[in-house]
Amino acid sequence: MTEPTEKPKPKDPMKGFRGVMSGTLIMEAITVALALPVVNKLGGGISTGTGWTVLAVALVLVVLCGFVKKPWAVPVILGLQVVLIALVVWLPAIAVLGVVFLAIWLWLLWLRKDVARRMAAGTLASQQQPQP
Repeated sequence: MTEPTEKPKPKDPMKGFRGVMSGTLIMEAITVALALPVVNKLGGGISTGTGWTVLAVALVLVVLCGFVKKPWAVPVILGLQVVLIALVVWLPAIAVLGVVFLAIWLWLLWLRKDVARRMAAGTLASQQQPQP
């Protein structure tokens, strides 16, 4: 007597996308932290408001890796980009990082929307049934 075989659960593409988001957050945190020597040299020092802000943004980016599932994570991430861009008043080099990573995050959000649309339509490769 043969037992009915269970269908494997379909893969969740959004789970993989959360990994991409976490990886991007880590890359951004490293990049922002690497800007600290620039703040030290051109921005008046690390102990200034600019230095503390840059350090705080880098730390928050790392902490956010654990919260990418939460619905409030994306607005917080975009808000951090605005904070970096607002530093143009004190140090334009840091604002450039904000603009670059804002563009990256907007592109990633567009990709997420496209994957969600394709997932709803059932056209993702992981949703296709294997041919016998």
